[in-house]
Amino acid sequence: MHRKKLVLFHALLILLLIPAASQGQSHELPRKYVTYHTAGTLTIDGRLDEPDWQNSEWTEDFADIEGFHMPVPTHRTRAKILYDEQYLYIGAELSETDIWATYTEDETVIFHENNFEVFIDPDGDTHNYYELEVNALGTKWDLLLVKPYIHGGPPINSWEIIGLKVGVHHAGTINNPADTDTLWSVELALPWEVLRECAPRKQRPAPGDQWRINFSRVEWRLDVVNGKYTKRINPDTGRPWPEYNWIWSPQGIIDMHHPDRWGFVQFSGLKAGEGKDAFVVHPDEPIKTSLRKIYEAQRAYFHLNREYAASLGELFGDELPEFPENFVPVFEVTPGQYLIRAKSADGQSWWKLTEDSKIWN
Repeated sequence: MHRKKLVLFHALLILLLIPAASQGQSHELPRKYVTYHTAGTLTIDGRLDEPDWQNSEWTEDFADIEGFHMPVPTHRTRAKILYDEQYLYIGAELSETDIWATYTEDETVIFHENNFEVFIDPDGDTHNYYELEVNALGTKWDLLLVKPYIHGGPPINSWEIIGLKVGVHHAGTINNPADTDTLWSVELALPWEVLRECAPRKQRPAPGDQWRINFSRVEWRLDVVNGKYTKRINPDTGRPWPEYNWIWSPQGIIDMHHPDRWGFVQFSGLKAGEGKDAFVVHPDEPIKTSLRKIYEAQRAYFHLNREYAASLGELFGDELPEFPENFVPVFEVTPGQYLIRAKSADGQSWWKLTEDSKIWN
């Protein structure tokens, strides 16, 4: 590779691999959560006050989407997860001094105002994943992504979570700048009948299964004009300040549509309050993480060379990242596509990666 291109490639590669490098810091990424089966019945009203919720642990407090080096969010956000034979339950608590929401029509692009968002990739292949957004009025927007936006999507807005239940509770008032609010909370029941469409074996998860899930909170800076909330304007641009994105498992970049960076949720066979299961890292995760490093490097390589590298040596040169022992990827490359394969930890199957970020075995 030409020297100038080599320098640029290394610079791009460092930027692309920052999220992976952050895993060695005090905040381990991706974040992990173990969810338990309900012992009783939940009323979906947003209050999160049933014994099952009380017996469930909160996630870590949300952080800035770019990572822990960014300022700590000004408002606390945290979530819980439960499940039973019919639903995946998600509860979230969003501290807030000014509860604001005006969208009342479902399928509105809700992130243009404050909201809570759920992202679910059942089989972890980064394709065919779900997004759900809800505001403080209980208005929802649900969609299916065939691929991440960086690979063309498209978003399927006509896709519906049929049977979805949404409950919202306000500790304070909504759209009333005259007082100071405390928080709003949201409670969701997502039917397995829908979620299993893109799940492994097209079934709801069994004990020990892990899904890739992340949560996001969009928060806009507000002013009060004529007794109403309005987005705060940046005087230098004459436009609203960008929104804050506060995330359960930070992405490392301002883009939620990298499912490989979402958190892990493991399903326990125990009922809430009846014991604890430890999170177990799957032995193939180091293999998948290594393939992800290759994926990010190939993106940078293609950006500079308009073709993909055909070997680790061609891709990384003398700066080969640390890979697991016995990780020997096999490259099949054309000018515009590639398939890279690596043996699973037990040697019984192959993990496969393509240029559109899909990873599967």
